[in-house]
Amino acid sequence: MANEVVLLDFWPSPFGMRVRVALGEKEVNYEYKEEDLSNKSELLLKMNPVLKKIPVLIHNDKSVCESLIIVQYIDEVWRDKNPLLPSDPYKRAQARFWADFIDKKTFEGTRKIWGTNGEEQEVGKKEFIEHLKVLEEQLGDKPYFGGDTFGYVDVSLIPFYSWFYTMEIDGNFKFEETNPKIIEWAKRCMQRESVIKALPDEKKVYEFVQVYKTMRKN
Repeated sequence: MANEVVLLDFWPSPFGMRVRVALGEKEVNYEYKEEDLSNKSELLLKMNPVLKKIPVLIHNDKSVCESLIIVQYIDEVWRDKNPLLPSDPYKRAQARFWADFIDKKTFEGTRKIWGTNGEEQEVGKKEFIEHLKVLEEQLGDKPYFGGDTFGYVDVSLIPFYSWFYTMEIDGNFKFEETNPKIIEWAKRCMQRESVIKALPDEKKVYEFVQVYKTMRKN
């Protein structure tokens, strides 16, 4: 049986980065296809006709959509290397809870910090910092959210680290001062080859955001 894997993605997307990290952890060979979100490809529209969004994983001509679902799929299909979800049902449920927390709280916070100003930005910044503090409590003194091994919750959160520089510049604050434990954790994750390869340069992300904001004004 063929094992063809294609990823439809957009390089600054933290959701796409999750999939890239997971594929890297499993050492899966895949074809990367960059999408132009202002002119979506026929393949993207065919493979994700409901949401029409990236990322989309195509495995032997069958599509899997939504980043956390894709990461779980990758973990189940390529289970022989670096398990991402715990084998214990309770611990697995807890990991899914915290990944869902990140999904519901993190992205909107990043958008408010770099995409707004004034009072709305300040509210967004305060909320985002508080959400990270909740995650710091969950992390505790462990190297990773799941304990000693890099796993599902780490994969879910680490892509947003590539956007921290942009948020710091636009929001005029430092995560090392507000959330030092998250920064220590992120630097630990950044030592992993899968993360290094999946996350773009933070300054490249910043430049992308500035261009995007300029285009949005015009």
